[in-house]
Amino acid sequence: MVNVADIEAAAARLLDISVHTPLLQNAELDRLAGGKVLIKPECLQVTGSFKIRGAYNRLSQLTSEQASNGVVAWSSGNHAQGVAAAGAMLGIQTTIVMPEDAPRAKLENTKRLGGEVVTYDRYTGDREALARQIASERNAELVPSYEHEHIIAGQGTVGLELADDAIKMELPPDQVLIPCGGGGLSSGSALALKSRLSGAAVYAVEPADFDDTARSFAKGERVRIDDSARSICDALQTPMPGELTFEINKALLSGVLTVSDEEVGAAIRFAFKNLKLVIEPGGAVALAAILAGKLETKGVTTAIVLSGGNIDVGLFAEIQAEPR
Repeated sequence: MVNVADIEAAAARLLDISVHTPLLQNAELDRLAGGKVLIKPECLQVTGSFKIRGAYNRLSQLTSEQASNGVVAWSSGNHAQGVAAAGAMLGIQTTIVMPEDAPRAKLENTKRLGGEVVTYDRYTGDREALARQIASERNAELVPSYEHEHIIAGQGTVGLELADDAIKMELPPDQVLIPCGGGGLSSGSALALKSRLSGAAVYAVEPADFDDTARSFAKGERVRIDDSARSICDALQTPMPGELTFEINKALLSGVLTVSDEEVGAAIRFAFKNLKLVIEPGGAVALAAILAGKLETKGVTTAIVLSGGNIDVGLFAEIQAEPR
């Protein structure tokens, strides 16, 4: 099991590698929330999302023999860029299995960073099976997007920074909202947050149509959603929580919130207009939960993570043009 010492060790490895993103405040968001809101903008992170944290923490701990054979990962795009960037920094060859309909920006950036991209059909293919086949053929190491102790510990540095900075600001949050796909970010961050702020309630936030973690919480065991599910939140289209991540989330989270694609679009527009930030759909779900009133924010301090900003220009323009 991952513990806070693993997360602190990951933070040391990431020093001068990842960006220590700040905690921001916005008067309009505070007004709408009726309380204080702390914003951690991981859209400003290396490669535009938090994923470099887990990827670098994993790749930097490979043996020289493992590194010489390269690594294989699977990703909807943000983990792909994180793995490619970490590989470039460490001189490790990277191959990433990505959906053929992944945002063009994510595909192009992964290639630009030196990653070899192998595409598959998101709705009919098995990305993990394809990645394992490639890794077996090349004797390469697998770098899962969330289901690994090193990945969870690396992503947990988001929660570690958030907690430490909020304490320094003398604004310890009463509740923290974290985007959730496979659960690496929420589980790692929950571990870190609970080590520093034991009384804070931590919530995962998912797209309404990809609510595998919410359904799993309700049933008490991992549940897979229907293959027909669709969402604009490409970064969070995970059909089932990970085993490791679900056990941690189940033990530490206060609950799971869900937001619709329409609410996500409204959050993206709000962020651009009021925060002057560009965030992708998956990165906007925690903000969407605040704006849509998914939990009580009046009179308390709430912290949210904006987990990524890698959105195609076309989709961003469509969302901005939607009727208010």
